[in-house]
Amino acid sequence: MIDHVSVGVSDLARSARFYERALAPLGMTRQVERPKNIGFGKTYPELWINLRSAMARVPADTGSHLCLRAKTTAEVDAFHAAAVEAGGVSDGAPGLRPHDRVRYYAAFVLDPDGNRIEAVTFLAE
Repeated sequence: MIDHVSVGVSDLARSARFYERALAPLGMTRQVERPKNIGFGKTYPELWINLRSAMARVPADTGSHLCLRAKTTAEVDAFHAAAVEAGGVSDGAPGLRPHDRVRYYAAFVLDPDGNRIEAVTFLAE
């Protein structure tokens, strides 16, 4: 099982503002703050942003992304709206995604450094 993940960011203060707003609809808050990283989570740091001041923007074709579980479609919608309002870029509006086994509702955003973040919930058949 995964305990936590981290993403690199070029500007810690800017990214902290973005993640604080984007993650709030999913029930995640700032848990730990250090000079070069900040941890967000529900009860402990599950997602860390780590300062990499010389980091270039993440190329769109890297294929990597981070997916966070939402409880409802409303949380997915709120995540997407908050992330875009906080300076992120939509990379897939909230909606049902075709999938062969499950009903999958998700939204995708790019953070200020180009990291691809998704919120997802699964719907009953």
